[in-house]
Amino acid sequence: MNEKHRLVIVIGSVREGRFGPVIASWVAERAREHGGFDVDVVDLAEVEIPLALPEVSPKYAGDAYPRPAAMAPLTSRLAEADAFIMVTPEYNHSYPAALKSAIDWHFSQWTAKPVAFVSYGGAAGGRHAVLHLENVLTELHAVTIRDGLAFPNYYTSWQEGQPLDPAAAGYAKTLLDQLAWWAGALRAAREAVPYPA
Repeated sequence: MNEKHRLVIVIGSVREGRFGPVIASWVAERAREHGGFDVDVVDLAEVEIPLALPEVSPKYAGDAYPRPAAMAPLTSRLAEADAFIMVTPEYNHSYPAALKSAIDWHFSQWTAKPVAFVSYGGAAGGRHAVLHLENVLTELHAVTIRDGLAFPNYYTSWQEGQPLDPAAAGYAKTLLDQLAWWAGALRAAREAVPYPA
């Protein structure tokens, strides 16, 4: 099957001076080189994401969920995705509040779709953030990809927009190969039978 999958790469940090866009740009280039994806990069810093949520759950409200009008483009991009990569730093052993808010404003947009992770941070490389994200996205019936990318001490391990580790591109290919496999399998399954969420 040579059909490309729609991949949404989410930049999870909105902090001033963040490094996320640098890593997301590198990941997006690897995904385009891979050939299995149409790539769309979503920067949460460009989206209005209120912290206060409506009383009703998006799981039960479906398309009637009262999201802010300014969030409609984000919701549409997530809904159209076949697969996701979340680029996240680690803040206090977890992931950014903006990313949690973006996740919580949605439900069916994640359901029965694969999600991979690219993390960065200090010595742990953002791995604590990924562990928490895996729990959250499993609750939303997404499928998390085992092989991710982690960049410890990113402030010394990147130069001119590129990781200094020569093995990084190989790890990225493994992630993308697995993501493409799951994207195809899950899209075929969703098209054949509605997911029983």
